[in-house]
Amino acid sequence: MSELSFKGHTVVVTGAGGGLGKAYSLLFASRGANVVVNDVSQAAAQKVVDQITQAGGRAVANTSSVADGAAVIQTALDAFGGVTILINNAGILRDKGFKNMTDQEWDQIQLVHLKGAFSCTKAAWPHFRKQKFGRIVNTSSAAGLYGNFGQANYSAAKMGLVAFTKTLAREGAKYNIKATAIAPMAASAMTETIMPPELLANLKPEFVAPFVAAVTHPDGPDASGKVYEVGAGFVAEIRWERSRGAIFKTDASFTPSAVKAKWSEVTDFENPTYPTGMSDFDAKGTLEKASQLPPNPQAKPEVRFDGKTVIITGAGAGLGRAYALMYGRLGANVVVNDVSEKGAKAVVEEITKAGGKAVPAIGSAEDGDSLVKIALEKFGGVHVLIANAGILRDKSFTAMSEQEWDAVIAVHLRYCCKAVWPIFQKQKYGRIVTTCSQVGIYGNFGQANYSTAKAGILGLTRTLAIEGQKYNIIANSIAPSAGTAMTATIWPQEWLDAFKPDYIAPVVGYLSSEANEETTGSLFEIMGGWAAQTRWQRAGGHGFPVNKTLTPEAILSKWSIISNFDDGRATNPSSTAEASQQLLENFQNTASDESSSDSYADPEDSPLVAEAKKNVPEPVEYSYTERDVILYNLGIGATEKELQWTYEGHDQFAALPTFGVIPQFQASGGIPLDFLPNFNPAKLLHGEQYLAIKAPIPTSGELVNEARILEVLDKGKAAAVTSVVQTKDKSSGKVIFENQSTVFIRGSGGFGGKRTGKDRGPATAANTPPKRAPDAVMEEKTLPTQAALYRLSGDYNPLHILPEFAAVGGFDKPILHGLCFMGFSGKHVLKCFGDYKDIKVRFAGVVYPGETLVTEMWKEGDKVLFVTKVKERGTTVLANAAVTLVDPGKPLKAKL
Repeated sequence: MSELSFKGHTVVVTGAGGGLGKAYSLLFASRGANVVVNDVSQAAAQKVVDQITQAGGRAVANTSSVADGAAVIQTALDAFGGVTILINNAGILRDKGFKNMTDQEWDQIQLVHLKGAFSCTKAAWPHFRKQKFGRIVNTSSAAGLYGNFGQANYSAAKMGLVAFTKTLAREGAKYNIKATAIAPMAASAMTETIMPPELLANLKPEFVAPFVAAVTHPDGPDASGKVYEVGAGFVAEIRWERSRGAIFKTDASFTPSAVKAKWSEVTDFENPTYPTGMSDFDAKGTLEKASQLPPNPQAKPEVRFDGKTVIITGAGAGLGRAYALMYGRLGANVVVNDVSEKGAKAVVEEITKAGGKAVPAIGSAEDGDSLVKIALEKFGGVHVLIANAGILRDKSFTAMSEQEWDAVIAVHLRYCCKAVWPIFQKQKYGRIVTTCSQVGIYGNFGQANYSTAKAGILGLTRTLAIEGQKYNIIANSIAPSAGTAMTATIWPQEWLDAFKPDYIAPVVGYLSSEANEETTGSLFEIMGGWAAQTRWQRAGGHGFPVNKTLTPEAILSKWSIISNFDDGRATNPSSTAEASQQLLENFQNTASDESSSDSYADPEDSPLVAEAKKNVPEPVEYSYTERDVILYNLGIGATEKELQWTYEGHDQFAALPTFGVIPQFQASGGIPLDFLPNFNPAKLLHGEQYLAIKAPIPTSGELVNEARILEVLDKGKAAAVTSVVQTKDKSSGKVIFENQSTVFIRGSGGFGGKRTGKDRGPATAANTPPKRAPDAVMEEKTLPTQAALYRLSGDYNPLHILPEFAAVGGFDKPILHGLCFMGFSGKHVLKCFGDYKDIKVRFAGVVYPGETLVTEMWKEGDKVLFVTKVKERGTTVLANAAVTLVDPGKPLKAKL
């Protein structure tokens, strides 16, 4: 592939004095572009310009605020006579817990991220239109897509940029103007102070810049209106996935209790759709189906709001009025907010005449303190906030004024969530429903301001859900389609009649009730008796080797993989932690030239696998002493009271059985897997572990580990690779342990190999627990220092020790290695049922140090089946697990 050239193009990069912006500037300049290096720091901008010009490139500095986009773009016009590419990269952080976040900290973020992107794009737009060419890249973030603790302001801005991008793509299509959003993970001036150099190297901006160059080139792929997660050599597209949803009869039986009865249908993703716009839904047909249904079944007990006070903004008409009347009927005290005194008082009168309790609150929804004051004075508390107020200032992006942008952003994003937050925290209860919109999800022509604001609300809400979780504060967003004062100017009358606000209210009622104890941080589309959940889906993507320079050409060569949602590798990350995990896993992706001869063949192997099995790693030695045994035992929860495991002088001193996973650790990790088609280490999941204990475990010794590929299965859209490591005594050659590790590599199937594995007894058993109460249950709380302690047995992955590294992945703290909590469970089985000769588990979840492990055990013949869960979160972390007992006739030792 020929090298992409940007000769003749002028690129404006904001926030380009360092980090990503600097990397963009240097790359574009090296490919022949004229570059405007914008940064508020004159010294930083000039330093980048000097670096470019000294290398023979062309660049000028601009130090204007991005909020003055006209000045930024004017520099490009003055210096180079035009502009063709705009990279909106400038950004700041003002991180703070939502309770302590000031209006200034909120407004500063929106000014730089949202107003800055608007202002620079607005100034470049007429030039793009006139020349019928323009490329825009807006910088979102995982915090925007999924929310992130302490970043309510940043999350709102970064999610807003996604919808801004989608709207620009729609309005720019006929003029060959393309807009793309990226959520990058890269080192910056902020992370340089807290992260070690070896980690920063894998998060370098140079792993993001080639993607931006690829999508902005005239011959680049069509990425307009799309969103990509990029970093650490990994690239994947993300898109919206919508559940099948539930349909309700649109009559008096459509209540919050009816929604509760069918909630599992609302959130059922078994047959999802992948909408790209508001028209991707048969609204009229769904309404007709709803009208033909029998009355909706009602959940018991009835969903009610007796004793609860609900604040509803924009409640003088439309949706807000429908909400207020519903809450009044269901026993709530209702605070009816609206800028219209007449509208608010009319709704209050309707409620009180029907026997309900309500009070008007006249004024802007931005003045949250006043609304809360009224609620407290009249009803003594506040429990629910329905943030519904909104305005429209629709205009094509070309014609949209700065005032029309500012007005819409202010009304929608300056919600009164801040005013209720300390009350909700103190009483450890609160429900918030915010109002997004389908245009906030998909973008819409003529609504750049509105779509940006509505998406910003979603980013804010997701962070509120995260920060509120420990206080029993639940926050969700809805995207309703209903006939309102806003839609009355653009919808035909028959649609206004069909899509009544009354058909939105029941879903809002359920989400904001005590009955909803789990659903939080989610997005729901609602209209005409139908409700569905909408979430992100991420393509399997591609991971490039982190020890090689990434180029735009390499990005283009893997484009079909980066954007492939149909190869069985797609996932649904729902948090920054989940999203970052895959990127961080690519740290281990290095180009390898390992080869050797020898074979561990199976006559059923395909030629590809047979050849791969000839690549056998050199044996790996492992020496250990009693000190290492004690360290491991402590690492899986042994205490000072269990001297047989923690004191070398005890007459029964021994290694816990699962110590057998430790000697083989380096050997199993050294088996090359790049023979697989489309192999990508970022798609590798450690699925199962089997350990056989072949001989008494010495408390010290010198061992040798011999690793092989045991089996490779073609699962169609994935490959399953099982490696085997035999651990032998170095002097006698006697086998002490055998480990079988199965990993799944999504996207690496289709090579024509075996589809079904051979039965290998306990190593492949399904281990389905019987449908009866466990014979034994053991509960054990891990230490806050557990991950730090366990790593001393040989696991040096920084994800399990370095808080800064864990933070980059979105984790609050380091996580336990799966083999660590497997060891805990193995100890539980040993305590209850005695010695065993093998153990097999499937890894099903993550454990944080300090969490409580609960192992449920069932004895079936010579086996003990078990499941391990985290008590605090109720999630299963080990499944399909069992041991084979040495003495099956031994009585149960304990039942806890």
